[in-house]
Amino acid sequence: QVRLVESGGGLVQAGGSLRLSCAASGRTASTYAVAWFRQAPGKEREFVVGITWSTGFTHYADSVKGRFTISRDNAKNMVYLQMNSLKPEDTAVYFCAARLSRYVIFTTAGEYDYWGQGTQVTVSS
Repeated sequence: QVRLVESGGGLVQAGGSLRLSCAASGRTASTYAVAWFRQAPGKEREFVVGITWSTGFTHYADSVKGRFTISRDNAKNMVYLQMNSLKPEDTAVYFCAARLSRYVIFTTAGEYDYWGQGTQVTVSS
């Protein structure tokens, strides 16, 4: 089992920045892929960005390319999401998710086995 805990959400003005953290514990392994998803009220959960733990390969949703950056700290079992130039439409609950995958980053929520509890990000205009 893998346990994921997100932190770092909050309220920020448009154009501002936030950094989210995802702490992984339990049966963590270098063969996992970790992704960030988000869900706004009344909308489906959508893929934001993912990273493979061992190779560091990344894949971004078009809506966040150039503004968001994912990174990992293997020694600390941490994954980070740096969010810059935030827009009101980025407002959502952000979730960290993981699954076994050494090379592929899946973009569908149903493909992931482990989820954190989520952290709220609110961007005011």
